[in-house]
Order: sequence, then structure tokens, then C-alpha cells
Amino acid sequence: MNIKSLLLGSAAALAVVSGAQAADAIVAAEPEPVEYVRVCDAYGTGYFYIPGTETCLKIEGYIRFQVNFGPNQANDSGNFSGGVGTSDWDAFTRGQVQFTSKSDTEYGPLTGVIVLQSNADAASNAFQNTILDSAYLDIAGFRAGLFYSWWDDGLSGETDDIGSPVTLHNSIRYQYESGDFYAGISVDELEDSPFYNGEVSNNEGIAVGIGGKAGAFSYQVTAGYDFDNEAVAVRAMGTVAIGPGTLGLAAVYADSPGAYYNAAEWAIAAEYAIQATDKLKITPGGQWYSGYGVDADSDGGFGPGGADADFNNGDAWRVGLTVDYQIAENFYAKASVQYTDPDDFDDFTTGYFRLQRAF
Repeated sequence: MNIKSLLLGSAAALAVVSGAQAADAIVAAEPEPVEYVRVCDAYGTGYFYIPGTETCLKIEGYIRFQVNFGPNQANDSGNFSGGVGTSDWDAFTRGQVQFTSKSDTEYGPLTGVIVLQSNADAASNAFQNTILDSAYLDIAGFRAGLFYSWWDDGLSGETDDIGSPVTLHNSIRYQYESGDFYAGISVDELEDSPFYNGEVSNNEGIAVGIGGKAGAFSYQVTAGYDFDNEAVAVRAMGTVAIGPGTLGLAAVYADSPGAYYNAAEWAIAAEYAIQATDKLKITPGGQWYSGYGVDADSDGGFGPGGADADFNNGDAWRVGLTVDYQIAENFYAKASVQYTDPDDFDDFTTGYFRLQRAF
């Protein structure tokens, strides 16, 4: 065998080996495409696209621990009883989560909101409840579902008592908005509200709201008519920035006790929210009532009533202080104490301490 034959044989052998390796080579498969969650900034912070859709979703909520004090806050077993127990203090914990969805339509943004709230007054399941706190749809100014009325609004402190006893209703509402002005009308089912005069809980009402801002001044006028109780209530309130804080004033009138207002015939409230530091706000406030409380000869609570309900002749006044402090980002503390002195009833003091973490 000569050198030439040896070289040609070696080259052929290498070619055979190389061909075998090429045939046996493993080719890696292409990775499956991964659809990452995309940020949706069209409606503000916190929204993201639901994968595979053009719907934006925001998840938020809070965790709250609170200790209430005042007459008859809880019974001996610790079950919160809304002022009919035997203990003068009560602690509870709340968890709330809100889901807000938004998407574009030819009529404008379509909004859907679901708020779930769970309250625990004791460690056992017997004293826990989970509720649907809100659930509604909103488009082109129309809102329908379970949501809070304008009568749930108030001043920033805790002293004012100028709202409805029950403010969460199944309602249909239209609200027009233009810049810093809004006006609307709402038809409310007042099924859980106080009812008097022999009526039952199948009740309805109409509420209107007007409000807005003008520079440092903000205002709101709200009115409601309770059909079953044949009661009218009107409220006006406003705030204005003065010095280191914000002054708030409010007045409310009701011709008789009803679902929209039943604390008194007349009431005037005032507060001054002092922004002491970036994290500390101190809000003293006061309120005066004329015709405080419902006449004892009428039905003053829930359920069918007897005689025509009316307000008492006595007056009352209230003073209080609320302190808000931001411990850290999204972590807050609040303490509030209120003293009420009615002409026809015993005076009493109420308040609470709260820790809350928002997310």
C-alpha cells in the first residue's frame, strides 16, 4: 500500500464517521412563545391586560384592624352587635379586595367593579361574614348594580353625622360629568333602609346629586325622596383650603324620618382638617342637631311601624377629634373620639383606633 492509497482510505473513513454523526445530531426544539402580562396605562396606574384579551384589570384592597369603643359595642361572647351588646369595646378585622375591569367600546370605556369584603369579629367562624360590598357596571355615564349613593359622602373627619343610615343600594344612575362639574339622578331600592308608618321593606327612592370644584373650593348638593316614608332630605356641603388645612361645612334638612336621613330635622356640621406634616393630619369637628332622634311614639327602627314617625323636639350637639398618621407607604393609623350630648337622652362617647394596610 502506497502513501496515496493510505490517504484516500483515511479520508473515506472520516467521511463515513462524519456522516453518521450528522445523522444522529439532536436538534433543539424552538421554545414555546410566552405571553407576559402587559401593563395597561390607558386608565391609570395598577392596570394590566388580561392575557389574550384587550380588557384591563386592576386588583386592589386593604387589610384593617380596628378597636371600637362606646356604649354596648359587643356582647360577652365577642360578637359585634352594632350597639346592642353588653361590652363597651369591640375589636374586629376586615379584609377587602376590589376588582376593576375596563375596556374600550364605541360608547366609551366599559367599567365593571366587584368588591368583596370579609369581616371577622372573633376567631371562630360563627362571628365571620363575607359580603358583596359592591358590584356594578358603568358605561357612558350610566351605572347599574349594587353601589354606594351620594349620601355616603361626607366631610373628611369622623365627627359629622350627615349621611344615610344605609347607603349601599341596588340602583340605576346616570351621572353627567364635564371637567370639574357633575350632575346626576339615581333610582334606589331602599330595601335595607329604616322604614316607618306601617310600611314594609319593599321601598324605593330617587336621589339627585350635583357637585364639583372651583379652584380651592369644592361643593356638593344632594337630595333624596323616600316614597314609602314620604320623606324629603336635602344636604349641602363644601370645603375650601385655608391656611395649613381645609375648612369643611355642611348642612342637612329632613322634613320627616326616612331612608336618606333620620338623625334629626336639621343638622349643621363643621370641621378643620389641619395637615400638620406630610404624614400627620388632625381634624377637630363639631355638629349641632335640631329635632334630634325619632319620636318614641313611632317606630324608630327597622320593621313595620305604627303611628306617623316624626322627629323629637330636643336638640343635641357633638364635638370630636380625628387623627390620621401615615406610618409608612400604604400603611396608616387613625384614631377618633366623639362626644354627643342630646337634650332628651343620656350623653355618650364613642370612637375607635384603626390600623390599615392598603395595596
